Amino acid sequence: MQTAYLAYKQFNDHNPPAHHERYIFPFFAGSYFTYRKVDVMRVIAIANSISPNPNYIDIGCGYGDFLTKIRQFIPDAIGLEEDTSIFYIFQRPKPDYIYSEAAAAEWFGKRSFDVSFVGWMEPGVDFRKTVSQFTKCVITTFDAGGQCGISGGCEYDEFGFQKIAWWRTPSWIDVNCELMNRFYTSSLRTKKSKKEELTKLRTAHNLWYVYTRPEISRKVRVALKCWLKEEHEGLYAKHRFDFESVLDECGFHYMETLAALLSKGNQLWEVRFD
Repeated sequence: MQTAYLAYKQFNDHNPPAHHERYIFPFFAGSYFTYRKVDVMRVIAIANSISPNPNYIDIGCGYGDFLTKIRQFIPDAIGLEEDTSIFYIFQRPKPDYIYSEAAAAEWFGKRSFDVSFVGWMEPGVDFRKTVSQFTKCVITTFDAGGQCGISGGCEYDEFGFQKIAWWRTPSWIDVNCELMNRFYTSSLRTKKSKKEELTKLRTAHNLWYVYTRPEISRKVRVALKCWLKEEHEGLYAKHRFDFESVLDECGFHYMETLAALLSKGNQLWEVRFD
């Protein structure tokens, strides 16, 4: 990890284009799933439909990259990270709203939450049963090419939840591949046609699933549809993070259709309801 951190520091010392580090060194500067502000706003719409003052937890939150965006709307949202020593190793202040697994041992599994966000689950780890016992809604993301996408084990149907909606975004690896081809592969710098051929092959592997308890499925579904109506009528343009420019530059636009995706749901950020 120290070696990777040194590589990250050296990369930044060369003043790379803005926000490239998010998709090249996500552990230090971003997240393992790619998102736009519309993703944040969808999560907020879901949370607010469950409670006017929702209790929210991000399980496996890392440094809290996504969590900090959520806290702009849910100030009491908290995060849980298995090992918070990562903050001390890299001399970063640990926010008081991010708890280590040890520090949360007394209340984890006992305190109830309206929304549990699961953006990352370590290979071989399965805490779905525990999470399902204290939450009303689970929003999870996973890579279609990763352990969950191939072997399953990230669904919550078997724990009494209903999947009400899902959408697709690129993973950090998808964006990383485009960045490497466009900016950091010397053999492609003078081969415009080759770059264009590779661009046509770009794909998106990150899936967002929304699960709820049956008794709240209808109202959450209605709330999300209401928000999407506003999103589609122009609010999207007002809800953007600066780093979204990299996604656009790499061909992962909002509502972009990717020809390389043959399965249904090949339009990025398009919500599909179950």
